[in-house]
Amino acid sequence: MIRLNYGLQRHGGGGMAVRTIACLPALIGSWRHPGGGALLSTSGAYDFNANRLTCPDLSPPGTRTINMNQLAEALAGELPGPPIQALYVYNCNPAAVAPNQAKVAEGLLRDDLFTVVHEQFPTDTVDYADIVLPATTQLEHIDLHGSYGHHFVMYNPPAIAPVGECRSNNDVFRELAARLEFPPELFPDDEALIRQALDGGPTVHGITLERLKAEGSIRLNLPEQHVPFAEGRFPTPSGKCEFFSARMEREGLDPLPTYLPPHEDPQTRPELAARYPFQLLSPPRPQFLNSTFVNDPRHRALAAEPTIELSAADADRLGLVEGQWVEVYNDRGRFRSRVALTGKVRPGVAVATGIHWNKLSPGRTNVNSTTSSALADMGGGATFFDNLVAIRPWVEGSTEALSAPVA
Repeated sequence: MIRLNYGLQRHGGGGMAVRTIACLPALIGSWRHPGGGALLSTSGAYDFNANRLTCPDLSPPGTRTINMNQLAEALAGELPGPPIQALYVYNCNPAAVAPNQAKVAEGLLRDDLFTVVHEQFPTDTVDYADIVLPATTQLEHIDLHGSYGHHFVMYNPPAIAPVGECRSNNDVFRELAARLEFPPELFPDDEALIRQALDGGPTVHGITLERLKAEGSIRLNLPEQHVPFAEGRFPTPSGKCEFFSARMEREGLDPLPTYLPPHEDPQTRPELAARYPFQLLSPPRPQFLNSTFVNDPRHRALAAEPTIELSAADADRLGLVEGQWVEVYNDRGRFRSRVALTGKVRPGVAVATGIHWNKLSPGRTNVNSTTSSALADMGGGATFFDNLVAIRPWVEGSTEALSAPVA
């Protein structure tokens, strides 16, 4: 089994890299056998009736959708369409997690932008809000769960009543819909929404809200050894595993599996690599889940200070030692970290696990002050790992230090 993961996609040629690797089981014929294919997530096995939840039919023709990876450009008015004058943030902390962080912060500071943040904790994004609405946690509202890694539908009953003035996303959306005089039947209560979501395809057939309340979790209608393409039927225009893809050719991509370099590839951009010689990767820190749990002092204590992992050879060349404070920078921004010589990275590569909140970080910036908002080759994906940086010792009181704009 080839186990893909999201980090592989996060560079300029990420989509093609995933496509090329996903073709390998077809090349050797192992896709016919249990455990012989390629897997990113089990989420595609859930036949929920997603359209009943997202209601695309309610969007007027021509409604603009903005890729959140380009929030910096959107707030700066650099994308097609009218300027963004209002921003409603929920289930996200863009001031910490969005790429091109300094530009995002500049956009959030616009005097003509009205920002509402629906949150549980005082995140970095809350600091930029005109209005903060308290949000419920998973313990305080009903929910329905699929999964990335198994085949069970799960029912989430509330364990406690909402605390104080906390409201769920759905409660706020329903009240807004009522104030805007939308027909109430378009926005039913949560149990009705769950029933509508379960009125989907064959994998959820027979899974009802009543059963979930009684059983807690129910396996999808799939065999224990699930080999989805064993009969040779693939979800492609031809119904086959396509080594040659006419659809990709129409979209201007190479129709055959190939290699596409990162946007900031030292081989194709030697002038940039001369200024910024390190390829910076920024995977999650084990004590955090992206920027979630940073609010908790125990998690912060376990995560400790931000670190930058380097090879011993690179540290020697730069005159750096274990635990030394350094500044990691490029033309987008900079952040501070302590040197960590773990022996796990190769020369020319640096690793900064995250994501620490800016307000709790030295210099009030994190790794996303250096990441790019350029998009990957397919699907509008992020390019967080396509990031050339330089590293130098940080000196207390340095006039070169640069922070993102602060609310």
